Amino acid sequence: MVNFDDFSKLEFKTGKILEVSPHPDAEKLYLLKVDIGGKVIQIVAGIKPFYTPEQLENKLIVVLANLESKNIRGALSEGMILAAQGKDDVSLVVLDKEMDAGNIIK
Repeated sequence: MVNFDDFSKLEFKTGKILEVSPHPDAEKLYLLKVDIGGKVIQIVAGIKPFYTPEQLENKLIVVLANLESKNIRGALSEGMILAAQGKDDVSLVVLDKEMDAGNIIK
């Protein structure tokens, strides 16, 4: 179980995907440039088999914005997108209304 104090340390924000490019060293990964409100971060995401770049660009998503940065296959990932993973598919957690990037999700 995660206690409330630990959960409250997580910073979820609205993010807008600005740019999508293939990871140079991994066939299932994308490099996403995501605006999280006044700051653009790079996120490495394993969603290439499920989405085209055109489906992702300008999409409003949910981002874990204060995750420790990590080098994934030679590329820096500065956050994590939220998605549901089924047996054979992945679905991003998206906003159902237009909102600004960087809004806090509670």
